[in-house]
Amino acid sequence: MFPPVKIVLSPRRPRQRGAGTQRLSASFVFNTHARDGAARAGEISTPRGNIRTPAFMPVGTAATVKATHPRDVRALGADIVLGNTYHLMLRPGAERVAALGGLHTFMNWPFPILTDSGGFQVMSLSKLRKLDENGVTFQSHIDGSRHVLTPERSMQIQDLLGADIQMQFDECVRMPCSPAEAERAMRLSLRWAERSRKAFGSQPGRAAFGIVQGADVPALRIESAKALADMDFHGLAIGGLAVGEPQATMLAMIDVVQPHLPEDKPRYLMGVGAPDDIVESVARGVDMFDCVMPTRAGRHGLAYTRFGRVNLRNARHAGDPAPLDPESPWPAARDFSRAYLHHLVKSGEILGMMLLTSINLAYYQELMAGLRAAIEAGGLRDFIAHAKEGWARGEAARRGGA
Repeated sequence: MFPPVKIVLSPRRPRQRGAGTQRLSASFVFNTHARDGAARAGEISTPRGNIRTPAFMPVGTAATVKATHPRDVRALGADIVLGNTYHLMLRPGAERVAALGGLHTFMNWPFPILTDSGGFQVMSLSKLRKLDENGVTFQSHIDGSRHVLTPERSMQIQDLLGADIQMQFDECVRMPCSPAEAERAMRLSLRWAERSRKAFGSQPGRAAFGIVQGADVPALRIESAKALADMDFHGLAIGGLAVGEPQATMLAMIDVVQPHLPEDKPRYLMGVGAPDDIVESVARGVDMFDCVMPTRAGRHGLAYTRFGRVNLRNARHAGDPAPLDPESPWPAARDFSRAYLHHLVKSGEILGMMLLTSINLAYYQELMAGLRAAIEAGGLRDFIAHAKEGWARGEAARRGGA
């Protein structure tokens, strides 16, 4: 059995480059340090700091990781956070953020930031949207105001925000969908990718990522990956998954796409996800992840631990003096009783949301650190088996009433 990895979560100083100097390179560089099967452990170097991979990016949709102070996000182990182009363009507005010094200054996060393109939110949140070759015309879900988002405008917004990693504008279709619809959206996304890459231009120290689309059609996924690999993006993402399809479908699409992604560029699985999805995707060569799951769950009374997911709303916790995890490196998981957390959740106290969000983000970062260490040691499969054993043991205990 692979031994548990002890991780000390604490703030880190940015790594300095060069003898006797604190000047950071203006380049964006990805290096792989170790491999275990298809899995890779490495690092992305940016002027704002290094990103250890595999990496999980907490989602800061509206320039905040909900219910968590930026210093805690960093102390929990995050090297990078995600911001959302759609939400920030609507409120407070990209031009305003730029006038205030950019997104890093605005949200007091001096480390790397990735922004998505806004395409998924336009398709899922906006009312009365109209899509054509140029882009998407839509009404804001906030006040009904009319907006036009094109590949060029999406990249302009991300530039104004000052994002270190900027995503191409794409169309993400819901699954299930017909092969014809998947093909139409994939080909449109490829044309938008060319325009996005051109609009990004040359931004020293920053990167543009393309997004592989094609729903659950292997041939479309392969065609998309090959075309994007020829467009000189700095990294490639796999999009359009984790939208309700079975895990087996998601993993099958990763297996299809992975051989066609450049070896020397980071691979990002968008919107994923659950711990089991992450470990299986890392084993298939994915380097980067993001998901609202740990923060959203924390605001709704759910905790992620080494023993799976714990519902603190359940009455069984009302009199339990035990902590969620006495061995967690994060104080909130070991210093507060389940009974107290249950009380906070049932009372609707904001502190409960804050504590559980930090506990969940701590577990996710501990999991990523364990994955990196396991890849370095050549024991990834044992580590994954050990993690799954813990999740299963916790699930069995919950079913048994423990």
